[in-house]
Order: sequence, then structure tokens, then C-alpha cells
Amino acid sequence: MTPLWTSADAVAATGGLTTKDWNAQGVSIDTRTLQPGDLFVALTDVRDGHDFVAQALEKGAAAALVTHRPDGVAEDAPLLIVADVLEALGALGIAARARTKAQIAAITGSVGKTSTKEMLRAVLMRQGKCHAAEASYNNHWGVPLTLARMPADTDYAVIEIGMSNPGEITPLSQMTRPHVAMVTTVAAAHLASFESLAGIAVEKACIMDGLEPGGIAVLNGDIETSPVLQNHAKMLGVSQVLFGQAGPDWTIKDVRITGDVTVIKTTGADTDYLFKLSVPGRHFAMNAVGVLAVVDALGADPIAASLDIADWVPPAGRGAREVIVTDMANDGESLELLDDAFNANPTSLAASLEVLAASKPSDNVGRIIKGRRVAILGDMLELGDAEVEMHRDMAKNPHLQKLDLIHCAGPLMQHLWAALPEEKQGQWAQTAAELVAKAPRLVDAGDVVLVKGSKGSKVSLIVDAIRKLGHRRSQEQ
Repeated sequence: MTPLWTSADAVAATGGLTTKDWNAQGVSIDTRTLQPGDLFVALTDVRDGHDFVAQALEKGAAAALVTHRPDGVAEDAPLLIVADVLEALGALGIAARARTKAQIAAITGSVGKTSTKEMLRAVLMRQGKCHAAEASYNNHWGVPLTLARMPADTDYAVIEIGMSNPGEITPLSQMTRPHVAMVTTVAAAHLASFESLAGIAVEKACIMDGLEPGGIAVLNGDIETSPVLQNHAKMLGVSQVLFGQAGPDWTIKDVRITGDVTVIKTTGADTDYLFKLSVPGRHFAMNAVGVLAVVDALGADPIAASLDIADWVPPAGRGAREVIVTDMANDGESLELLDDAFNANPTSLAASLEVLAASKPSDNVGRIIKGRRVAILGDMLELGDAEVEMHRDMAKNPHLQKLDLIHCAGPLMQHLWAALPEEKQGQWAQTAAELVAKAPRLVDAGDVVLVKGSKGSKVSLIVDAIRKLGHRRSQEQ
């Protein structure tokens, strides 16, 4: 098997010093998931990765990328010694990018980055060897790590790039050097670090700064800040492809949410498409059309992609649907769980509420007889000075009016809860953890339950508590 990294290649990339020859088949930053043969990268975050080098080597790491030999590590241990571990990881990423002939897409956006990355991976892997991060690795260490893990013989790569502060996207785009750069959308996220939506759009537009010569920008044509993105592309002399209802290059003609699927009509690349997603959601439909535009821009086959995209399902915490069987002895005694607990802002919450409002609860299977549409919502974080108003105003959302019950957790969500009509008010608690013990009383068999909030709100604890009410199975089983 051809190694991902030889010690000689790693030394050439980083300028480091190796203590002996070694070959690595992977790159790891976490001893909990490290596989034998990985190069362990001793990054410093909450803990200093050097504290785990001995453990990594015991688990079979091929070598460790370090600034020094840590205490307790044998003098003859395989080490690649560098001045700065994070900079060296970046150098590995740059070298990995330089040695591949892969067609590379970079994706950013306030909402939908990871889901879109996974959609694109799902369709491109049917058309060649596709590389993408297994998680949401989109920051200053996640992007170089994803690149450093890319095999040289990759055909397509999908790199997710995120930000929380100004100036973060450009260097990551320049490291990635994509052939196609996509912006899913621009929404009120990380407003605490930006003055306005326009400011967020300016930063998102920087995904184009690293485009290869002849590169293409695939941009959302429907959002109010689309002109900001388009102007940045014009300034760089980059070709643009616009998708959305306003198109005009990939134009959404119709989106229909029926039960558990979304049916989409679109026109792009002089072809009419009618395809489906195996999950409901207008926001998923928008991103799916953007994915077809990216596939076409990469030189792959969008027609095949439109067929294959039906096999994609959302990752856990990002709209994944599960059936929780609450009583195996009684046929149909179950509830449906929409796990969207990884992130939240007003745009993504509105999209999730639309999905919940279109769902069909089951009657005559639970204690309450009538099945309900139930939302359990945690705080939306990093929204800046208008955070209270943004939470309170969600009570006016038209899709929320179709729900039967809303439970809320967190001091910000209290403002939404207080603005609800009394018949829709469920439980409110200061923290998500306080709702966990109440899980059996929050939901019932027959319900369709959405759990959504920013990761920091810890509403994922409620997802786990609901799962423990019964026997979990995925929607497609």
C-alpha cells in the first residue's frame, strides 16, 4: 500500500527533523480515534498534544509531529520535530494540495456548509475517488488537517471552510486553492463579530480569494447580500454561476415537500431536472441545486449526480430523522425525532420549522391520542446586540403557528417562549440539562419532535434523552 506520508516527504514539506524513517497511512490529532499507522499531530488546544504522544505511539502511531521529545517518550521513538506544530500541519496540507491533480471544491456559508459538503461527497464518490473530512473540520486546523489527509491519487476533494471572525477565510482558501468555490447562503450567524449581514457577506466572499486560474464561483442568487458576493467575484475576474429561484444559471422552478421527501424542479446547463431528496426541507433543496451547479463546474456529470443525490441523508445533529419506538409490543407506538441540535440561527431555525410544520404526526398511538408537532428549542448564540429581538420575533414565524407545542431551554429562548400563545407554551428551563429529566413528559408516541439549538446550548442532551425513551431506528429502515 502506498503510504500517505513518508518521513522524507514530511521532512521536505515541513523542514523538520525526523529521528528515523517511517511511513504513515493517515494523520490523527486525537488518540481516541487514532489508527495504527497514523502520524499523530501534537496540537495544543485545551490540552497540549505532547502529553499524549506516548499514548499515541503505544497505540501504533507511525510517528509523532512535535516540537520536542516529550517526557516519557523513548529516545529512539519516531518523531518529526518542528518549530511549530500547527504551522507544520499547514505545510503538510499545502504539500498534499500541491501533489494532487484532484478537482477541488471549497464550500462556505452561514448555514448548510456541512450538509452541502456531505451531499457533494455523496454524489462525487460515485464518479471518482472523492476526499472530504468526516466531520465539520472547517477552521484553522481543520482545513490543513483535511488537506494533509488527502491521498495523492484523489479525483475530487470537497473542503469545508468556516469562520467566526473577520480575516479567517482568505488564508484557508489560499491554502486549499479550489477550482470551484461555493457560498451556500449568508445569514445572521456570528453577528457578535460582524457589524451587519453585509459584513458577513464580505468575509464569505473571501472563499474566492484562493481560486485557481480559471476557477468558478457558485453563488446563491436569492439572498439580499448576493450583490456583495457577485461584486467580489467581478473584482477578482472570476466566472460566476448563480443558483436559486432568481438563478439565472441554475434556476429552481419548483420545490414540493411531500411527507418524507422533497421533489425539486430546476433548470441548469441547458438541461431540465426533476429529482428528489430523501428528506424534507426547502433549505436542503436549495443546497442540492447548488451541488449540481458545483458538480457541473468541476467537469463532473450533474445528471448522474441528480440521481445519486437521493441516497444522501443529513448527518447527525443537522436534520437527521429517526424513529424512536417507544413500545416494541404495540405496533406503531413510536415518535419521529428530527435531530438538528448542532447549530442554529434565525435562518436555519425557520427552515427547520418549515420541515416540522409539513410533517404528519400519528394519532391514536400515544397517551394524548392526537399526535403533535413539537419543537424543543435551545438558544441561538453569537447573534450580537439584536439577539433578544431575534429570539422573540421567531414567535411570529408562520411555520411556528402550525406547531402544537414548543418547549424552550436557555435565557435567550425564554423571550421566544414568553411571546408564544399560552396554548403553545410547553416547558421552559434555564438550561437544556434541566429538561432532560422531563423528557418523558415533553413528548409522546405519535409526535414529530424537532430539537434545535446552537451547539453551546447543549440541546443534544435532550436528543439523547429522547432516544433513551425507546428503540432508535433510522428513517429509511
